[in-house]
Amino acid sequence: MNPAIVIPTFHTGRGRRGSRNISQAYDHPTPLSKNGELPRCLQSLLKVRGIGQIIILVAADPGVEIQACEKVLNIASQFPALNIIVIGTPEHLLIQQRMEQLGLGKLGKEVGLSGYSAVRNLGLVVANVLGFDSVVFLDDDEVVDDANFLQHAMYGLGKLTPKGIPILAKTGFYFNSEGTYLSKSQDKWYNHFWQQGKAFNRWIEKAMRGPRLSRSNHVCGGCLALHKEAFKRLSFDPWIMRGEDLDYMLNLRMYGSDIWFDNKWSLRHLPPESTSEGTRFRQDIYRWLYEYRKMEYSRTQIDLLQVKPASLEPYPGPFLEPGIERRIRITAFLRSLARPDKRAYRKAAKAAKVEAAEYAQRNCAKYFEFQFIWPELMARMEGDQILRTALLQSAARSIAGADVDRLEQLAEAAGIDPGSTSEIRMNVEE
Repeated sequence: MNPAIVIPTFHTGRGRRGSRNISQAYDHPTPLSKNGELPRCLQSLLKVRGIGQIIILVAADPGVEIQACEKVLNIASQFPALNIIVIGTPEHLLIQQRMEQLGLGKLGKEVGLSGYSAVRNLGLVVANVLGFDSVVFLDDDEVVDDANFLQHAMYGLGKLTPKGIPILAKTGFYFNSEGTYLSKSQDKWYNHFWQQGKAFNRWIEKAMRGPRLSRSNHVCGGCLALHKEAFKRLSFDPWIMRGEDLDYMLNLRMYGSDIWFDNKWSLRHLPPESTSEGTRFRQDIYRWLYEYRKMEYSRTQIDLLQVKPASLEPYPGPFLEPGIERRIRITAFLRSLARPDKRAYRKAAKAAKVEAAEYAQRNCAKYFEFQFIWPELMARMEGDQILRTALLQSAARSIAGADVDRLEQLAEAAGIDPGSTSEIRMNVEE
């Protein structure tokens, strides 16, 4: 197979705090003043056998997109042995304009550089345009130690199980800084109603004892391989705040497929410390309430398979059952009494009662509407020569110096009226 490695990277101009918008808050955004973990990740890929195209997606806070892209381009230039294409705001705008040309409309929220799922969808679109038959997602705060990492990633992908089931998506697992794949579960009194780590540990311990490939209840988004027959058919859900990787597994099941766990495929996950655990839990509140409502809504659709929490034991089934809203509220309140980030946890408790519930109710059907469009979008974009040429030419130039003339040349190469690139020029000039 011919896989592309896709690495999303997130940047902020506000230090480690990142965006104040809850839907655009990322766990570990890199400040513009620092290189962050991306160079370490790229350095680890130098030894990987058979490595080909690397696609780096640059997400950034509003107002610092161009600076973030310049920084990532500079980092990429330090690894001439790697074949890297950097996709930032200018390239994203060209992709959006090409989609409009092809009659696909404006899909900035669904395919873009804001939000975990939209960024992943953009990576899938780029890989599809460039003609790759598979995608391997990594995170920029990971390290690959195994020279045969890609061979392990491709093991079984596109093949049939002994029962004739196609393997179109698979995940590996992470080792953390302590050298274990188990969650650092906190068995504290304030987590009594929220035993997420324990539930995950029970699941993965069983999966590690099983055959190499087994049906998975969990997904590591930074160790995820997708066959084109999966990603051309199914997108990530742009309305989920976080946990888009696990959500993708649930979506696959609803649409009649699955993700497989490979207990021989791994890497190291070495994230920096998170600045606000309360904000992260607030996103988790939005995530689980949305997931619960979305699963409920899916059961009203005759063309979808029903996915029941009982089939997802011991994890994540308990987080998809009735009563999840009450458990969230109690946990947020208890943590607000005991954890350092008290104010954020109080906001989280409030969100559980009002904002997150309303968000889930308002948006739970939107993903399925987008799914009607996604296969057609991917079919029209597959191997698109005009956009392919524009992206490859874009990868060869430097954004530094506000290269407006070059952007107009790229637009012409893409068959776009140069006069329509005013939005791109504005972003570059800023």
